[in-house]
Amino acid sequence: MTTNSFLTLFVFLLLSSLTTKAQKIFSVDYENQADVKVFVVNYESQADLKVFKVKYENQVGNNNGKWFFTNYASQAKKKIYFVRYESQADLKVYFVDYENQAGWRNPSKQHLLY
Repeated sequence: MTTNSFLTLFVFLLLSSLTTKAQKIFSVDYENQADVKVFVVNYESQADLKVFKVKYENQVGNNNGKWFFTNYASQAKKKIYFVRYESQADLKVYFVDYENQAGWRNPSKQHLLY
């Protein structure tokens, strides 16, 4: 494979991963089943991501904090485990009341939900 074709393939894979909807979430019972360990903070200012729980699957966003919780792990793009202590978490979230409040406060953590 030439350098040019390798670069083209890499760019294609990168761009296609950015459009993946990773907001269908399943909450697992055990830490070792999770893709991401999540801690729910008490204040918005402490969060990496502000999350709005949508009612319907077709309302999920492209990694923008709109989460739909699935009934089965096989339906989800990401499996999460809610940890008891902040120090155990990969990602800190704050649940907001309105859809337009959802979004990333710490964009360096976005890769966790791709």
